[in-house]
Amino acid sequence: MRAPHRRAAALASAAALLAGLAVAAEVRAAPGPAEDAPLPAVVRDPENFGASCRTVVEGSRVTAYCHNPYPGTDRVRLHVECDRWWDVDTDSAPVDVEATAYVRLTGRCWKEVRSAWLTHQPVEPAPRAPGS
Repeated sequence: MRAPHRRAAALASAAALLAGLAVAAEVRAAPGPAEDAPLPAVVRDPENFGASCRTVVEGSRVTAYCHNPYPGTDRVRLHVECDRWWDVDTDSAPVDVEATAYVRLTGRCWKEVRSAWLTHQPVEPAPRAPGS
């Protein structure tokens, strides 16, 4: 009587495996959100975009210093991941770094800092009103 149970278990495992493969193929075939929207003009030339930033960690405090040498405005955010599981990770508010501008962003943990990084996002110029 063990053989029918083993066959049923093998068939159920094979069906689950095939269903998983079908779902994975669908996910890979689905277009990502980046494929739908055209990139802004500022991002098309990655060599002329992005503030240069350096991050300093001193104990539980993180400070990021950013300078934008390019004509396009860069929106930066500081992200701080804390080492302790109970310590709250933080994300700063977005800050626009205009051409030739410097900014300083700060964040902290209660105890040790595990990692800190910055994200960059191009800021599209405001559309001009007709007749301006």
